Amino acid sequence: MASVPSLASSLHQRLADALSAALPEAGAADPLLRRSDRADFQANGMLALAKKLGGNPRELAGKVAGGLPTGELIDSVEVSGPGFLNITVTDRAITETLAARAADERLGVPVKEKPGTTVIDWAQPNVAKEMHVGHLRSAVIGDAVVKILEFAGEKVISRHHIGDWGTQFGMLIQYLMEHPHELDHKAAEDTEDTTASGEEAMSNLNRLYKASRALFDADAEFKDRARRRVVDLQAGDAETLALWQRFVDESKLYFYSVFNKLDMEIHDENVVGESGYNDMLAETCRLLEESGVAVRSNGALCVFFDDVKGPDGNPTPLIVQKSDGGYGYAATDLSAIRDRVGELGADSLLYVVDARQGLHFKMVFETARRAGWLHDGVKAVQLPFGTVLGKDGKPFKTREGETVRLVDLLDEAIARATAVVREKSEKLGLTDEEIAERGTQVGIGAVKYADLSTSLGRDYVFDLDRMVSLNGDTSVYLQYAYARIQSILRKAGDSATAKAHPELALAPAERALALHLDTFAETLAEVAASYEPHKLAAYLYQLASVYTTFYAECPVLQAETPEMVENRLFLCDLTGRTLHQGMALLGIRTPERL
Repeated sequence: MASVPSLASSLHQRLADALSAALPEAGAADPLLRRSDRADFQANGMLALAKKLGGNPRELAGKVAGGLPTGELIDSVEVSGPGFLNITVTDRAITETLAARAADERLGVPVKEKPGTTVIDWAQPNVAKEMHVGHLRSAVIGDAVVKILEFAGEKVISRHHIGDWGTQFGMLIQYLMEHPHELDHKAAEDTEDTTASGEEAMSNLNRLYKASRALFDADAEFKDRARRRVVDLQAGDAETLALWQRFVDESKLYFYSVFNKLDMEIHDENVVGESGYNDMLAETCRLLEESGVAVRSNGALCVFFDDVKGPDGNPTPLIVQKSDGGYGYAATDLSAIRDRVGELGADSLLYVVDARQGLHFKMVFETARRAGWLHDGVKAVQLPFGTVLGKDGKPFKTREGETVRLVDLLDEAIARATAVVREKSEKLGLTDEEIAERGTQVGIGAVKYADLSTSLGRDYVFDLDRMVSLNGDTSVYLQYAYARIQSILRKAGDSATAKAHPELALAPAERALALHLDTFAETLAEVAASYEPHKLAAYLYQLASVYTTFYAECPVLQAETPEMVENRLFLCDLTGRTLHQGMALLGIRTPERL
C-alpha cells in the first residue's frame, strides 16, 4: 500500500500540531479545533487550558495566537469572546493539502495504527422462511459497517447467525421422511439463474412448511413424532441430519439470491447457525453453574440482575437452560461469545440486531463478563436499529396486513428507479440493457441510502417516491452529482487535465468545496469508531450539495485561464473520487453515466 505523503495530513491535523507547538506547556491537551462559520476553524480549548494552567483564557489565547506562524499554513488568527481563536488558512495550504491527498490511492485516509479483530453479527435470516422487510436493516447496516471497518484496516469476521434449529425442523424433517416425494424439483445446479432457483427453492420450502404445519396442528401422533425427531436431530442422527442439511442448503440458495439482489457478498463460511454452537451448550451451562454466575430456579438455569425486574417488581432472569433441559437463545449467544473471543481472537464484538432485543443482549453481555469470557480487552456492542415504517407511520405491511416480502420491496424500488433513469437517459442514448443495469444500481442504492442516512436507533418511513427523487437527501442526488462530474471530465478530454495550482486564489465556492473535501479522513475515523454510517451519508450529501453550488458559481471548462480550468478540474476529480469511495463504503454503486 502506498504511504501517505506528509502533506496528506488534513488541515485540521496540521493546525492542531501548530497549536500544540505554540503552547508546549499544555502538553497533549485538546485544542478543541472545529470548522467554523466565523473563520475556517475555531479553537475553543483555551478556556479549559487556562483553568488547568491557572491563567486568564483570553490572555492565553493571545499568547497562542502570537506563537502561531502565519504565511505558509495560516493566513490570520483572531482572538474573540472569552478566549476563542478564529483561524483562517491560506489558499495555498488548502490546495497543497488536497493535492497531496489526491496523490494517495486512499485519499489521505490513514490505516489504523493498532487494528484489532472485529466479529460482527449481521444479516440473520431463518432457514425455511422467506426474508421480509424486517431483515433489511440488519443486512444494509451490517454490510456498510464491515466495509468501513475493513477500509480502516480492521480485521473483520462476519457471522450470519441464522435460525436453523428447533421444533419446526423436527416438524419439517418428519413430514419429509413420511412424504419423500414432496421435495422434488429442479436442482440448483441445473440452472445458471440463481435468482430464479432461489425463488424456486423458497417456494418449495414454503409449500412444505404449510403442509407440515397443517399436519402438526391436526395430528397429535405426528406432533409427537416431530418432537422426537428434534431430539434425533440434536443427538446427531445421520438420516435426520442429512435431511436437515438439505433444508439448510435450499434456504441458503434462496438467501444468496436475495443478498445478490441487494448487491452484497455473503460467504458460506460465515453462515453459522444455532446448530454451529450445539456442542458447546452443555459446557457453557456447566461453567456458568460451577462458577456461581448462574443458579437453578424452579429447575431452570438462570442468571439474575439487580436492575432487571418485571412489572410485578420481581427479578426477571436470563434463562440459559429451561427446566425441561432445553436450551434458550442465551445459551447459544453465550457459546458464540466464547467461540468468537476464544477461537477467533476478537477484541470487538458487534451485533446488528433489532433494538427490541436490547435487554436480552445487555443481560448476555453482563453474564459473559461475570463468567470472564468478556474481559477488559474485549468490548461487546449491540448496534440496535429501529423499524421500517409505512407512510401511515406504522410498521410496514402489505394492504392485507402481512409482512412485506423483501424481494417484492426491492423489485418495486428497482422498477421505480428504472423509470426515472429511462426518463432522464434520452439524451445519453443508453441501451435498454444499460438502463436496466443503472435502474438496478439506483433502486438498490435508494433503499440502502434511505436506511443508512437514518441514525441506527430511529425508525424511518419507507417512501419510494422520496427515495428515488433527484432532489433532496437521496442516493440518486449523490449518484447524479458523481455522473455530472464524470461528464465534465469526459468533455475536458485531452484538451485540459486535472491539476492542482496552489498559486491560485480560491473563489468562495471553491474554498467551501475544498475545505469539506479535507474532512473526509476525520469523518471516516469518527464513523469507524462510533459505528454510525449515517454520519458518512450526511458527509456525502453535504459534499454533493457544496459541489452543486461550486458547479453553479464556478465555470469549469469556461474558466478565465488554463490554470483555473485545470484547478477546477482537479477539484471535480477529487470530489468524484471521494463520492465514489464514500458511496462504495455504504455499499452503493456510482454509475459513470446517468
